[in-house]
Amino acid sequence: MGIIGTGYAARSRAEAVRKDGQAQIVAIVGRNPDRTSPFATEFGATACPDWSTLLHDHQPDLVFVSTVNRDHAAIARAALGLGIHTVVEYPLALNVAEARSLVKLAAERKLLLHVEHIELISGVHLLLKRELEGLGKLFAVRYITLTATHPAPDRWTYRPELFGFPLMGAVSRIHRLVDLLGNVEQVSCQLRYDGPDLPHRYNSCYCTAQLSFADGLVAVLAYGKGDSLWCSQRLLELHGQRGGLLINGEEAMLLRPGSAHPLETGSRHGLFEQDTHMVLEHLRYGSPLYVNTEKMLHALAVAEAAERSAQTQQVIRIHE
Repeated sequence: MGIIGTGYAARSRAEAVRKDGQAQIVAIVGRNPDRTSPFATEFGATACPDWSTLLHDHQPDLVFVSTVNRDHAAIARAALGLGIHTVVEYPLALNVAEARSLVKLAAERKLLLHVEHIELISGVHLLLKRELEGLGKLFAVRYITLTATHPAPDRWTYRPELFGFPLMGAVSRIHRLVDLLGNVEQVSCQLRYDGPDLPHRYNSCYCTAQLSFADGLVAVLAYGKGDSLWCSQRLLELHGQRGGLLINGEEAMLLRPGSAHPLETGSRHGLFEQDTHMVLEHLRYGSPLYVNTEKMLHALAVAEAAERSAQTQQVIRIHE
């Protein structure tokens, strides 16, 4: 197999493959040659100058795509075209039409196209699915992810061309809500950037969206990062007729009339290893994977609608 990328996800994949012991990493490529060469040496692989060379010259059975969001779709299309099973970190593409085209191509070629969404196998998500029914009919949902950084890092995740629209690059938040609550019917979204190097790079972004579901439920989603934010926050609130659920960082609380019960969320560590193991087991034995393709595509459609809403300041209905 080959690995495209040298960041946290790529290293987690490489370590999981090495731990598996039945697969070999033949080639690695990254955006920074100074990082790629020692990374490749550490895992006994060839350092390639670019991803096209990795795919064409080494022809791996499987490739992990763990690089900038902008390039995911192009790399996946090239890999599938060469008959290579492909694993992509979310998002699969920065527009839903391209994503659907890639899903169709993989099906036609009878190849694996797996889009990583490790939030769905996390302890927090399993807890949410377990406790959701007990809350009764949901009345309100609020999901906030803010990251305060001082100074703002000069990373690709702060460059719109490479990261994409904030809720597309961070589509896992939408995907989690879709997996829990069903399909979204319409979206309203607002976005603000800040920084001296706009539009190429921002120092801060703040994006809020209101997602309307079929049963009338409205979920408020906020995503932000940068040096104009002064407190980091990971918060998910679900308010239902019979109770509430509060996830605050690593802590969870089940709320009932007159009482609050702490719940165990488990660790967030080891999820990339778990995902990688599931991919290898799927290819060897046909074991099931955990991402529902239509839900993944619907989450991308919601993110795309949010982007149109932010541009037009209109409520956008989801048509698929």
